[in-house]
Amino acid sequence: MNDTLTIKRTLARSLCMILATLIFVSPTHAESESEEGEDHDEGHIELSQEQIDHAGIALEKVRSGPLQEVLTVYGTIRSNPEQVQRVSARFDGAVRKIDKRIGDSVKRGDTILTVEANESMQDYPINATIDGVVTHREANIGEQTNGRTLLVIEDLSTVWVELSLFSQDLPLVHVGQKVRINSKKRDVTAEGLVTYIAPMGISSSQTVLARVPLPNPERRWTPGQFVVGDIILSEANVPLLVNTEALQIVENRPVIFVQGEEGFEPRPVQIGRSDGRSTEVLGGLSSGEIYVTKNSFVLKSELGKEDAEHGH
Repeated sequence: MNDTLTIKRTLARSLCMILATLIFVSPTHAESESEEGEDHDEGHIELSQEQIDHAGIALEKVRSGPLQEVLTVYGTIRSNPEQVQRVSARFDGAVRKIDKRIGDSVKRGDTILTVEANESMQDYPINATIDGVVTHREANIGEQTNGRTLLVIEDLSTVWVELSLFSQDLPLVHVGQKVRINSKKRDVTAEGLVTYIAPMGISSSQTVLARVPLPNPERRWTPGQFVVGDIILSEANVPLLVNTEALQIVENRPVIFVQGEEGFEPRPVQIGRSDGRSTEVLGGLSSGEIYVTKNSFVLKSELGKEDAEHGH
């Protein structure tokens, strides 16, 4: 009986000691966990300059600037028909020599082919009258010229953009308007003016053609290429402007990654109007703050990794 009582007292003392330990230790432990949680909630991402450069992250300051209202339409690049030479023989005869092939560049005055005249039986050269590229060939050695086009040379230093306008677009567009032409991926851009709007429509597409000539000295624009045209309808200055590419969606909210002393912070923002390239900021940022304008998706990915690690 005494042994049983002794065991019960020992167990009671042990239980009391365990409870006392939990009472004194738990607040400290909870406080530590709370502090760790606060560090994570801040959501700052620290990157070295080497990491920033390697990721291709670009930075800019939040600024005021012009915001454009645009009408986005689609079109095609075509050769400038005013800068084309259709090569034919002055005197019909047999083609004896062809000096240029499709794709070859030519200079004005270059001999491009030689013909033996039927009447005189004398060879004579045919020369290029423009600088350009041979784009078509309709002749072979030994064939008769017969008054037809033998070669086509096109000067691609300028091109035409033909944009398609729907009926609802016509009241908004006029000759002299500025247009921003973009490649399909929007990685090549140029600006021009509307110089012509066709007086008649195209029945098959129910559209009207608008023309925008572009300089093309580096041949960045290729005839046949599909393009996107942003026709500038109006322009207004706004106090806070960021590049649209900088915006990311985190937890269903638009955010901008802002650079601070502790790293990059995903800052929720309130956005307003946008013209595709730039977006108005109504709240969440201040003028002069430095933000990530390019490759901000890299930081979004890092933020996701952190959340996943803390979730485990």
